[in-house]
Amino acid sequence: MEATYRGIVGEPRTKTMKAAIQNGYGPAHEVIEVTEVAIPQLEPDRVLVEVAAASINALDFHYLTGTPRIARLDMGLTRPKRTIPGADIAGTVVALGEDVTDLKVGDEVFGEVGAGGFAQYATPRASLLAPKPENVSWAEASTLGVAALTALQGLRDWGGLLPGRSVLINGASGGVGTFAVQVAKTLGAGHVTAVCSTDNVDTAYSLGADRVIDYTGEDFTALDERFDLFFDNAGSKSLGRSRKMVEDDGVLVMVTGKKGGWIRPVDRMIGGVVRSRFWSQRFISRTARADRDDLLVLKEMVESDQVRPVMDRQFSLDQAAEALAYQSEGHARGKSVVTP
Repeated sequence: MEATYRGIVGEPRTKTMKAAIQNGYGPAHEVIEVTEVAIPQLEPDRVLVEVAAASINALDFHYLTGTPRIARLDMGLTRPKRTIPGADIAGTVVALGEDVTDLKVGDEVFGEVGAGGFAQYATPRASLLAPKPENVSWAEASTLGVAALTALQGLRDWGGLLPGRSVLINGASGGVGTFAVQVAKTLGAGHVTAVCSTDNVDTAYSLGADRVIDYTGEDFTALDERFDLFFDNAGSKSLGRSRKMVEDDGVLVMVTGKKGGWIRPVDRMIGGVVRSRFWSQRFISRTARADRDDLLVLKEMVESDQVRPVMDRQFSLDQAAEALAYQSEGHARGKSVVTP
C-alpha cells in the first residue's frame, strides 16, 4: 500500500523544498531569493510533482517587474501574489489529491501550471498535465507550455490557418517564434516567412521556414507582398504598417508588443481591437489558455518529429535570479530552463 502524505495518496521524500521566492517587484537579483520552504498542502484536484525542469517565459518577466503596472490590479498592488515563478514544468507525480483519478504516482508529466515551477516540488491541477513525450529530455518537455500553446492556438484557432496559406511570423527566434515556425508547417502552411536577427537566420531555416528576413538589414514591411496570416510575436511595427502586410480577407494575430511601464503592451492590443473595426482584415490579440487536449496535440507533434523544442540555456535553481535576468534581456534563442 502506498504511503500517505497528509492524508493524500503518495509521499514526497522530504517535508520541505528549495524554491525561488519573489519578495517584490524589480530586478531579479534584488527580489528573488532561493530558500527552503514548506511543501504546500495539496488541494483535492491537484497533484504533487517532483520537478525535473521548468522553462522560462516572457510571462515571468511581467510578473517579475509588475509591468504593465495596470496589471498589478490582478498580480498584487505592492507585492506579487505569485510568489514562486515558473509557469511550465516537467516532472514525476509523487502524490495525488483525493479527487484525482486520471493520474497515478510515478507518472511522468508536463504542462502549464501558471506558477510554482521554480522549486523542487509543484502542485498543479491534474487537468493541466499531460504525459511526457518519450523522445525528449525533461528540459525539452518543460518547454511545451505557454510558448508552444501560444503558437498552436494562435495559428490554428485565432488565425484559422488552413493548408496552403501563407504565413508571416515576426519574432521567429524566441520561445514562441521557434514553435510558431514549426507548428505553421505542421498545420500545412504553404509558405512561411520568418523574421529574426542575423544570428538566428540559420535556426529559422532549420525549423522549416521557406524564407527568412533579417530585420537588422531589411524592413519586412517594405515587401511588395501580403500574407494570409501575420503572426506577430514581436510588435516591432506600427499597427498601420502591420495591417498592410495582410491580405484583405486575412488575419493579424498579435501576441505581444513593445513593453512599457504603465500600460504597454496592453495599449497596442486594445488599439488593434478598436481600429480593426474599420479594417477588412481581422485582428486578434489574446493569451494562450492552459488546455490538456492541446498539450496532447503538442505531445503528438513532438513524438512524430514535426516539432522540436529549441534549447538556449540551462540554469540551476540556485541560478534562478540569473535565469530571470537573462529572460528580461529579450534576446533568448528558443527556450531556457531551470532545473532543481
